Amino acid sequence: MNAAQETPPADAEGAPSREGPAHGRDAALDGIRALAALGVWLLHVGGNTGVIYREGMFAWMTTRLGVAVPIFFLLSGLLLYRPWARAVLEGAPSPHAGRYLWRRAMRVLPAYWLVTAVALWAWGTLDWTGWLKWLFLLQNYFEQGRAPDGLYQMWTMPIEMAFYLVLPVLAWLLHRWARGGNRPLRLLGGIAVLPVISLVGVIVSHVLDQPQLALWLPNHLIYFSCGMALAVLSVWIKRSEVVDALAPHLLVLALLLFVVLSTELAGPRTLTLPSLSQSLWRMILETAVAVLVVAPFALASRHDSLRHRVLGNPVTAYLGRISYSFFLWHAPVITLFYKVTGEPVFSGDFVGVAMPTLVASLLVSAVSYHLVEENALRLSHRWRPAPPARPEPQTPAPAAPAP
Repeated sequence: MNAAQETPPADAEGAPSREGPAHGRDAALDGIRALAALGVWLLHVGGNTGVIYREGMFAWMTTRLGVAVPIFFLLSGLLLYRPWARAVLEGAPSPHAGRYLWRRAMRVLPAYWLVTAVALWAWGTLDWTGWLKWLFLLQNYFEQGRAPDGLYQMWTMPIEMAFYLVLPVLAWLLHRWARGGNRPLRLLGGIAVLPVISLVGVIVSHVLDQPQLALWLPNHLIYFSCGMALAVLSVWIKRSEVVDALAPHLLVLALLLFVVLSTELAGPRTLTLPSLSQSLWRMILETAVAVLVVAPFALASRHDSLRHRVLGNPVTAYLGRISYSFFLWHAPVITLFYKVTGEPVFSGDFVGVAMPTLVASLLVSAVSYHLVEENALRLSHRWRPAPPARPEPQTPAPAAPAP
């Protein structure tokens, strides 16, 4: 998934902040992104080799590595909404909507277009209308058949893009709502409406027997909104000593809940549609795991801690930076491996498929990042909007709760 694999926009205009890790790039968040991208790759190796359909806890837990997608969505909510949260709570300039959207487009579309065009040219059988649907991220809004070879991971991209488009509107509405009183609490209260929309969306998709709705943004707002709430908390309380002290326990709890997620409580491993209760349990458990994984780094960013040294080391941080390209390219690489070797899908040795596809995916992702993504990001910085208006006088935000 894209994911939201963002180059963290730290200040109101998306440039790296000089105010410290609370608002700047956190290498540990890059590390989380790297692990999530590797989780998606492992899930797809397990699917192509048929491992996820075998018996045993390893098979079940491999199937549930799809929890990486909610983690990506949560990171997008956290990193992209934080400049708006700072504007409300600290009086910083609000992001310029046009510049924000331009940078989102430059961040996502060039690499996506390259990978999609290559896969459709190599293995696709679509006519020109099919090409347009995929190139313009409209594939989720039409009747779904089997995704073209090498593009089965791309269902997340229209959801990400939809969130990018609605975020300025959500931020504006939340800003107006927050003016009416206690700003941090009103922001959190407004954000709390979004998970309700997701829960209603799941129920409606089951009642109307429209599983296609699960590929639309409303069903995934719960993950983005949790990231937005963490953004508000990270600006309001800065760094929580309580979260810092509990961080190891939160990460262990995340692992335990992932084990629960890996049971039939959260639905079948096959393509059989889950029941309503299974869909709701899966959503709740995935949300809890994502929050528990990210919160210790978003709300207790202490770079001398063991967790930061492990996830924020130079190797994982670099893998996090190239994780968007890795997400895009790993499925075409796996597809190419099977085409070249002649192995039928749902067969093959797990390690024998994993090792060459990992190496090849990392190499092509590094090249793609430096040649495509970095140049697109440089182009995105050419936007020159009018100087922002002077921010309105702000009433002091309520003091943060004692940790």
